[in-house]
Amino acid sequence: MQPTSRAAELELIALVAMLFATIALSIDAMLPALTAMGQELSPAAPDRATLVVGVFLIGMGVGTFFTGPLSDAIGRKPVILGGFGFYLIGALICGMSTTLEGMLLGRFVQGLAVSGPRIAGVAMVRDLYKGERMAAIMSFAMMIFVLVPAIAPLIGLGIMAIFDWRGIFFAFALFAVIIGAWLAFRRAETLPPANRKPMSVRGLTDAVFETFANRIFRFSVAVQTMVYTALFSTISTIQPIYAQNFGIGDEFALFFAASALLSMPASYVNARVLPKFGMRRLVKIAIITQMILSILALIVFFLGGMTVWVFFAWATSLLLAIGFVFGNLNALAMEPLGHIAGMAASISGAASTILSACLAIPISLSFDGTPKSLLLGVVICQIAAYLLMLKLGPREV
Repeated sequence: MQPTSRAAELELIALVAMLFATIALSIDAMLPALTAMGQELSPAAPDRATLVVGVFLIGMGVGTFFTGPLSDAIGRKPVILGGFGFYLIGALICGMSTTLEGMLLGRFVQGLAVSGPRIAGVAMVRDLYKGERMAAIMSFAMMIFVLVPAIAPLIGLGIMAIFDWRGIFFAFALFAVIIGAWLAFRRAETLPPANRKPMSVRGLTDAVFETFANRIFRFSVAVQTMVYTALFSTISTIQPIYAQNFGIGDEFALFFAASALLSMPASYVNARVLPKFGMRRLVKIAIITQMILSILALIVFFLGGMTVWVFFAWATSLLLAIGFVFGNLNALAMEPLGHIAGMAASISGAASTILSACLAIPISLSFDGTPKSLLLGVVICQIAAYLLMLKLGPREV
């Protein structure tokens, strides 16, 4: 069952892009508000506001483990719509919270909720297409999606200029209603009842044991966890660093947008050079290069030469390196597990997201108003990632 017209196909691409964009929007649009949220909700320890990123990611990781099998059992559309329903509730909890604990509860609910669109959205495309055509559809959707991290902080800043930081979460609620209605009224269910597979505890348990018994999967997920930790730590603290260390809180959204836009070509370049270098070699090169740049940035910091432009260049290089890592690591993890690819993808996403969020939280909480703790944490993560890549070893035949 495929869309019968070009217009329907373009609409599907746009819808899938918006399903993916829910995640980036939920994180990046509220980054300009971190300082204000911390001052209002946790005045005694305002830096605890960075927890709103980590808790969201933990919720997303937990949900990711279940939404894949659930969408196979009851269909894609109920899982996505149910996810948007919980997302709406979580956004309203956040927008009306008067304590940091209430905010964190709402963020956890939002994280759980976005796992529905995240996983079931990919499955929906897989129901309709396969092979190169599916890859093309996903690529077009991702081309739209990658613009979201660039513009989301600007959107959040614009909302704050009209309302206050709470307006960002009410905007999230409105977004959920609009995209949910779009899906509900414009898309039919893509998984016929005859093709559905009941969920079972034994099936989930067997898949977990099989995936982690495989060396390549195990170490690919471990490397991905370290890289995610570096990324999540950066996202959690980048706005306070720009605001408190460099005194440019109002311009933060522009710096973040510039970093995101400059890093966009990385995935395209990775695809072009992949046949020549291979996945393992590209991941190693990216990790080693970024590790060296992070160590140099740390040295510059201790020598007193850390300017906003040096930090901007380092943050941009980190996002660039990500483009050469995540796609390749996902492919490596799935390589030996094609017969349970759906479950393996859920397990990989859940494990790497939960573990990295838990590791990133101590790094973000150690923020002292300077980039020091972030740079130290990222260097440690990159060293660990490289050592784990060595353990991953060659392809299993």
